[in-house]
Amino acid sequence: MSTHRDIDIEERHVEKKSDSSLVASTFIKYAAYVVIIFGVLYFLVRYVFPMF
Repeated sequence: MSTHRDIDIEERHVEKKSDSSLVASTFIKYAAYVVIIFGVLYFLVRYVFPMF
């Protein structure tokens, strides 16, 4: 008892597209984080630590 069924298989190709504006905004966001962190560290080293 062998049955043969025709099944249509749909192929999907997923491509990751890199949007340059998204990449730029992400870079600016993380660059701002780095600048803020270094600013806080500079403030601590320059003004807070000498008080001790």
